[in-house]
Amino acid sequence: MHQLIILLPVELELGSFDEGWPEFLEVAEKMPGLIQESVTRFNQVLFGAHPYQRMYCFDFKDQESLEQALLSDPGKEAGNILHRLGGGNLTILTSDYQRDSLSHIQSYIASG
Repeated sequence: MHQLIILLPVELELGSFDEGWPEFLEVAEKMPGLIQESVTRFNQVLFGAHPYQRMYCFDFKDQESLEQALLSDPGKEAGNILHRLGGGNLTILTSDYQRDSLSHIQSYIASG
């Protein structure tokens, strides 16, 4: 699985960003190959620097699907909206993403 990750820095004013987010989301959800999306709202720093207040993730089957989505018309339009909303202050990343259940992990420990 691959993700497009959008990180909102703590200094970004959320009011105008949140007002424009539905416009972005309406276009972004038309990107081909999009499997799911999620948002994380950071609320407590347990250790280290705290440069971000939110993280949005958009999941795709693989790197090729993610790249095709970004190059699609909805992907380009969503990117333009996002840059306008973030004023150039966002961090946008892609990542290889893996998830495993605790029971599956524990089965390896039990068999070892």
